[in-house]
Amino acid sequence: MQDIIHLLPDSVANQIAAGEVVQRPASVVKELMENAIDAGATKVQVIVSDGGRTLIQVIDDGAGMSETDARLAFERHATSKINNAEDLFALRTMGFRGEALASIVAVSQVELTTRRAIDELGTRIAISGSQLEEQEPVAAPAGSNFKVKNLFYNIPARRKFLKSIQTEFNNIVTEFERVALINYGIDFSLKHNDSEVMSLRPSSFRKRILDLFGKRVNSQLIEVEVCSSLINVKGFVSAPEGARKKGALQFFFVNGRYMRHPYFAKAVMEAYSKMIPAGEQIPFFLMLDVEPSRIDVNIHPTKTEIKFEDEHSLWKIIAAAVRESLGRFNAAPGFDFDVEEMPEIPVMNITNDSAPVSAPKLSYNPNYNPYRSISGEYNRQRDGGWEKLYEISKSDVLTPPEDYISDENAFHKAETFENTHIGNTAKEPSMITPEEYMPISQYKGQYILVPVKSGLMWIHQRRAHIRVLYEKFRARLTQQQGCIQRLLFPERLELTVNESVVLDGMSEELASLGFDVSKLGGGSYALNGIPVDAEGISPAKLLHDIVLSVLEDTVSAKEKLHECLALTMAREVAIVAGQVLSAEEMNTLVDDLFKSNMPMRTPDGKIIIYTMSDADINRNFSK
Repeated sequence: MQDIIHLLPDSVANQIAAGEVVQRPASVVKELMENAIDAGATKVQVIVSDGGRTLIQVIDDGAGMSETDARLAFERHATSKINNAEDLFALRTMGFRGEALASIVAVSQVELTTRRAIDELGTRIAISGSQLEEQEPVAAPAGSNFKVKNLFYNIPARRKFLKSIQTEFNNIVTEFERVALINYGIDFSLKHNDSEVMSLRPSSFRKRILDLFGKRVNSQLIEVEVCSSLINVKGFVSAPEGARKKGALQFFFVNGRYMRHPYFAKAVMEAYSKMIPAGEQIPFFLMLDVEPSRIDVNIHPTKTEIKFEDEHSLWKIIAAAVRESLGRFNAAPGFDFDVEEMPEIPVMNITNDSAPVSAPKLSYNPNYNPYRSISGEYNRQRDGGWEKLYEISKSDVLTPPEDYISDENAFHKAETFENTHIGNTAKEPSMITPEEYMPISQYKGQYILVPVKSGLMWIHQRRAHIRVLYEKFRARLTQQQGCIQRLLFPERLELTVNESVVLDGMSEELASLGFDVSKLGGGSYALNGIPVDAEGISPAKLLHDIVLSVLEDTVSAKEKLHECLALTMAREVAIVAGQVLSAEEMNTLVDDLFKSNMPMRTPDGKIIIYTMSDADINRNFSK
């Protein structure tokens, strides 16, 4: 029988490794930026085109490479960071596996120009799909210049799964922010399609946070700094008023490396217990310094997950550090009883010449009765008033109010809907009279009750409103006929770079909804008009929430973008739980709901209508 096991060619093995390391253009940006930092660069330029599909270029002024090193750098497991297995537990550098460049060059066309400061000439190397095409000496500045062109050109199936240019660029900005944030002493710049997006000068950690995410967070930052034998914690957390439901900026860095760690994030949130509303998140920017031998950064190809030796103890230290900072800056309420000096309490100076002090005396009329008149008889106005409160006229119960007579149409609509979707046989509208049903009523400000032939229909009023508004906004986006309500005083909106990219990419759709937004530069926007349906809502918050929703969903296709925009707008504008509705408002909402395409469920699949049958109601009263 013929042998079936064989060794893979290097080109295939590199492509398989690339599937773990190079997931999208942002992965290439991350790896090349980290290599530049490891090379001691003081200035790093990132240039991308078409969301990184056609070009990713990273230029640095670091140490550069010799001719031999430049060639070896593209081989698998070629690294200058480790010599043996023990070195894995003493790492202070970003990259160390020697897989990044080999993986990148396996799925793209790469050109490298590099020179060391001690060399007169540099080296230029061109490689496509792991195959060396050209190598020659060239004149070049000290440092390295990587050009990665046509990512996944030789793997059409992978290239097909790349998202839109905007989505891919959003991911590049995210990786750029993570690397630039912690390396605040380095000069960084980012360009997209020949347009400068960010330019960051060397600064402090706090200044770098403001440069990346806007000056609006400055007043909310609270400094954290705690040193212990296990871990040192430095950085900033937000004051409680900075909590938000979406888009909270949360960053952990361990020994200069970005890290995801939900367990430690809960430690931060624990310090805010009972200080922020449920479901909201707090922004934080925390640097953790741990002895390298106590962590393992080699558990994931992207190195964003790190295993710690004693996570439980570290959890307590992080929570205590944040809580102590909140208390120190008076962000958390409380009393401090551990003070060295007690405040002076003034006392009354009583001398022998002073009059004796006696307790105050109370006087009252023991014969006073508030229910008797001055003449001694019971006050009929007081006493009889209680009876009048409970006098109920029979006509008040049986005769419906005048404004409910118009509810007949809504009732017929509900009856027809129930028969169509639930399967009952309805009476003809002409056979229905107002005396045969109770008017629509509201229950606890959340549900609208509609009696129908088979029982009692419960309508979730907020979800019903979301369904109605969603279809209205979708129609506007399709027809591009949004109605704008001008603001008397335009509102200013400050966005991060990533948020600005999203807003700029959907400007046409926002105009179709009824937003009038003008760009001021530097992440600032002026909001001049909002949709007519958005009255009573903070315009800037509404637009910011829409941007965050689109950013989180990373939608690409226009149809999906329309769905996301319409649903987000509907959620923001819809009536809230507990809002009391008049009879006319309830009738209008129910009528509009039954006119919609799918009245039974919200656009995201939640139930709107529940019918309690007569049989179920009677069964509960049969005992």
